[in-house]
Amino acid sequence: MVTEEEVAAIGRTLVDPAQPLPARFRALFTLRNLGGRAAVDWISRAFGDGSALLKHELAFCLGQMRDEAAIPVLTRVLQDTGQEPMVRHEAGEALGAIGNPEVLDILRHYSEDPVVEVAETCQLAVRRLEWLQEHTQEPGASPYLSVDPAPPAEETDVAELRRALLDESRPLFDRYRAMFALRNLGGREAVLALADGLRCGSALFRHEIGYVLGQMQDEACVPQLTVALRSRTESPMVRHECAEALGAIARPSCLETLRAFARDEERVVRESCQVALDMYEYENGAQFQYADGLCKLQA
Repeated sequence: MVTEEEVAAIGRTLVDPAQPLPARFRALFTLRNLGGRAAVDWISRAFGDGSALLKHELAFCLGQMRDEAAIPVLTRVLQDTGQEPMVRHEAGEALGAIGNPEVLDILRHYSEDPVVEVAETCQLAVRRLEWLQEHTQEPGASPYLSVDPAPPAEETDVAELRRALLDESRPLFDRYRAMFALRNLGGREAVLALADGLRCGSALFRHEIGYVLGQMQDEACVPQLTVALRSRTESPMVRHECAEALGAIARPSCLETLRAFARDEERVVRESCQVALDMYEYENGAQFQYADGLCKLQA
């Protein structure tokens, strides 16, 4: 049993900007795994930090915890136009992940946000909550133990799912459902189908593809992730997710690129590579398993 003081010690590491970023990320994911109101409160305190990457992961963790105590802080972050778009986007996604329909009005309002990534995220969150209202039970547990922004499609044919995934005339929610169905099916064919999504038009969609490929930890997609990370014209939120995916895959083929871009001029990319290198070391030390490109302590 973890004591209140032990939780506070972990929280102090999280909110201390003098601590190395990988140490703060490990503190964050430890708090997520511990859960409870004190963990939510410590995570919420860190939204004043200067690192968009860290704040993005704060929101992610609060969504994955599904604790309604986090709704007020996530709502404030979504409403704060001074926050970076990738942070506001993650707050919107987290509100959808928690699953309380009381946030539908705020999500519908921000579904028309001028920042396209925020608008698309809130549209997806609205559809997730509507889907939950339309169905008597939640989607089955993800094999990766994640709360996803859309339930997996029922289709099991990889070719059909690939067509749905890449069809940009379809609603984004349906394409996300194909994405998570492919992830759950697994295998090289599914991985390569998902990797083709890194060429699609929506930066939010490409970012989610990077996240899913990181969960799958399959080396088959390393070339596509590397191309996206190396592209100076790619959105930083996509590049950051591809960096974290390479760290999660943690094969020697990932190492050179991560080292090279740990000095990138984009802070979120640079920090993602630094954290990814920490993930790489842990994965190869068999001490931890990382998910979402960041640490997820094994049960």
